[in-house]
Amino acid sequence: MSTRTMMLPVLAALLAVGCSSEDQLRRVEQEMGDLKLEVFKLRQVMEDGNKKAQADQQAAAESRSQDRRFQADLQESLRQVQDTTRVLNNRLNSQQPKAGTRTAAEPHPPAAATAEDERAFNAAVLDYNRGNYPLAAEGLDLFLTTYPQSVKRPDALFFLGLSQYNLRAFDKAQPAFDRIIKDHAASPQFLPAKLKRAQCLLKQGLKPAAVKAFRELVDGFSGSAEARTAQQELSDLGL
Repeated sequence: MSTRTMMLPVLAALLAVGCSSEDQLRRVEQEMGDLKLEVFKLRQVMEDGNKKAQADQQAAAESRSQDRRFQADLQESLRQVQDTTRVLNNRLNSQQPKAGTRTAAEPHPPAAATAEDERAFNAAVLDYNRGNYPLAAEGLDLFLTTYPQSVKRPDALFFLGLSQYNLRAFDKAQPAFDRIIKDHAASPQFLPAKLKRAQCLLKQGLKPAAVKAFRELVDGFSGSAEARTAQQELSDLGL
């Protein structure tokens, strides 16, 4: 409402009384002053409201900008993971021996391939240490396929089992530990694999088999760290 519109009733009243006295005139002037003050207050409220609306709009725009930056950063991180996986796969595939190229006089990979398989193994373990268990499992599985004779095979099997264990895929982790126990009894990973295999059995709800596996460690390898952990597992089961 404009000032002029708000003052019309007052002017009408002034004309009606004909300004019969100075008291009436002062009252009219006072009322006009009050109206002007109310108009000023209303204008102030409107200005404050406009400022608040502008601030809210600016905050919303900044929030949308932050969301776009977050999405862009997330997409970039995913792209980097995909690139890393692609590079690792290409590096391993480039070293895979072709059928018919190895003779009986070459029972083991050449020295260059040995150095390459160690780099591939270290790259997969780096993913494991970073907590990227799906990518680590993929890299280790490809490593085992590409380098079946590698001296890193027991370690690769163990980290593959750990990756699946941390992903709570206990049925996939157990075969990796089984292969260490069966094929690499002289490996330093033998006892750790027996312990993790027993824990996999327990996690799958196969309590009798797990108890048997824990007792094998306690009775057959007393004094080892794995035997102590196995004994604690049995105690936790009330045995």
